[in-house]
Amino acid sequence: MNAIAMTLILVSTLSFFSWSAARRWRQIKLGVPDARFQWNLAEIARRTGKVLIVALGQQKMVEKKRYGIAGLAHVVIFLAFQVLLLNSILLWGRGYSENWNFFFGLLNEEHIVGQLYSLAKELAAAGCVVGVLAFLYLRVGKKGHNQADPSVTGDKPRMTVGFEPKLILFIIGSMMVADFLYVGGREALLWQAAGTDAHFVWYQPVGSVLALALDGASRSTLTTIEHIGFWYHAAWVLLFLNILPYTKHFHIITVIPNVFFYDPRPNALPRIDDLEGRVEREESLGVKTIADLNYKHISDLYTCTECGRCSDNCPAYITNKKLSPKHLTLALRDHLYASEESTFGGADGVDATIGPIHAIEEGEEIHTNPKPPEGAYFLKTEAGVEILPHILHPDVIWSCTSCRACEEQCPVMISYVDKIVGMRREEVMMKSEFPPLLQKALNGIETNGNPWNESAMDRAVWSEGLEIPTIEDHPTAQVLYWVGCAAAYDERAQKVARSFSMLLREAGEDFAILGTSESCTGDPARRIGHEYLFTMMAEQNIETLNGAGFGDQKKTIVTACPHCFNSLLNEYPDFGGHYDVVHHTDYLQGLLVAGKLKPTKPVDATVVYHDSCYLGRYNKVYDSPRQVLQSIEGVKLEEVDYWNKQQGLCCGAGGAQYFMEETNHESVPAKRSLQLYDTGADTVASACPVCMSMITTGLMAHEKDEEMRRLDVAELLAEAIDFKVALPAAAE
Repeated sequence: MNAIAMTLILVSTLSFFSWSAARRWRQIKLGVPDARFQWNLAEIARRTGKVLIVALGQQKMVEKKRYGIAGLAHVVIFLAFQVLLLNSILLWGRGYSENWNFFFGLLNEEHIVGQLYSLAKELAAAGCVVGVLAFLYLRVGKKGHNQADPSVTGDKPRMTVGFEPKLILFIIGSMMVADFLYVGGREALLWQAAGTDAHFVWYQPVGSVLALALDGASRSTLTTIEHIGFWYHAAWVLLFLNILPYTKHFHIITVIPNVFFYDPRPNALPRIDDLEGRVEREESLGVKTIADLNYKHISDLYTCTECGRCSDNCPAYITNKKLSPKHLTLALRDHLYASEESTFGGADGVDATIGPIHAIEEGEEIHTNPKPPEGAYFLKTEAGVEILPHILHPDVIWSCTSCRACEEQCPVMISYVDKIVGMRREEVMMKSEFPPLLQKALNGIETNGNPWNESAMDRAVWSEGLEIPTIEDHPTAQVLYWVGCAAAYDERAQKVARSFSMLLREAGEDFAILGTSESCTGDPARRIGHEYLFTMMAEQNIETLNGAGFGDQKKTIVTACPHCFNSLLNEYPDFGGHYDVVHHTDYLQGLLVAGKLKPTKPVDATVVYHDSCYLGRYNKVYDSPRQVLQSIEGVKLEEVDYWNKQQGLCCGAGGAQYFMEETNHESVPAKRSLQLYDTGADTVASACPVCMSMITTGLMAHEKDEEMRRLDVAELLAEAIDFKVALPAAAE
């Protein structure tokens, strides 16, 4: 080999990569530190475990129902890179000494360890070639179509199918082939030098077969083949490293730190410290420019693989709204890259708007296929430009249901909801620019403690005739039933509250309600982006709960609203409220297991259960509702194909969408209700009053509302209970 050539390759490529990495690090430093990250041993251990499972263990690639061929192909290619990294180091050393080895000679092919490594390397490389061919098939043969459910996502291709991914695949595949050429040529030369017959070598199954095919070739030919394989593989590993910071494949490097710095509490939005002080100083309260993103957010932009799984499962995108999580990330990334010169000097920052990304010529922007929603994402090159409306159309952020399906599907743990709500905070609190219908909800929460702006004095009217005590009347109650705004004011949800209360009474639970002392948790305000109003509601409710004796976590709060559940359990601790909060499906399952409730009356029903996003993806409560339903004799439980549990499609109400109008004729509730209807079930069971309302709306849109009953899990269980005291007429 040639030591001078290897030195030139190593010095030049590693120097250029260091320069490129410094540029990208400089752009990360444009952002702000993540206030929620804590440096302590427990935190580091938890994050390291997440890296091992998600980044190195490829968890989200191998889970069931996650895109089969593409997931397996990625795992194989990823493992090949890990195995061949050691081989690359060996090749770089052999550029100086042909038989160079390390690890005390253990990797020498005369040693069993070296032989086993050689076998693993060849099998990994062969698998990598197969994986490359699989990806080429998906991108060329299927033109990027590898959907979760084509019947729902339509003809929108999921994956990027431009020139760049094909080039990268060619480079990866050819590096593996080059290594086989090196091994084959080297092995054949060794046979000639030793004067031995050509033979199959078990620890070099591909290389030795190639060597057998080359048997009889001249020494010069074999040397040429060996050198071509050696230098191509050894050099292209380093050249490939330098391509990464300028392509979507930068995720090969950034995925480990991106997963390590993940937000361990994605179910709780970050609070704004010194909120009142920032308002007085007129500082940004959310995400106004790219510099308002935190370090992890900018790392997200680097790490996006453009696989499109986020958009493929996004309820807004598949119903043709302007939001595409994938293109939101790409638009921010493109702006970050395009504004680099004007940000750090060397340009006057002149407006160089190219226009909507979808209008850019193919080849200039690789990710334009598949195209994003028209008129939604724009490219600006000047520094400090406001993201809304210059980079993103405002409808992009107001289409989000905050369901977190995008985050659930993302294999590299990119976050979206916190970015979108950050942008909403800026629009709402600094600019007062938001959909007009949301004003009524905000006014209602501020004035009467509920988004419908109903009288606060009517909050306990639903309980008339049930003789449910309030905490004021029964301060020693061990269980507080947090009713929530929907069950307090919505006539349909009130029936759920009455049924659940009767079940608690039947089980002999010592419970009470807050009555008129209860107020909205502030969840709608927070998702709208009005953090100031949410903070006010949280502090007010925490004072009420602590005053009622629930601040020591020795008493239990149970609620039937997943949104209230998530706020009380996950978001109130940031404001000093630490409570033992249980969702009513978990609580009912506990009562069944304890024998306090015994279903004795069969219910003849084929039931499909709809997973609430804030109960399922936010809090991982999937089994309890189903177990309650399965405890009822006569109930046959069905599932929506694919779109269930962690893949469940949102009802369309989250992210304050419940208080807005759909932005086009294709509604999320209609899409979801049709999925439920197509299971053949005669009953939809839910565990969220808002979901029930949206599913009813969706069924009505299809004129199917008379064909399917809509019942809460508690109502179905109540039908199977032979109550000592009959249900009041209003709950029937």
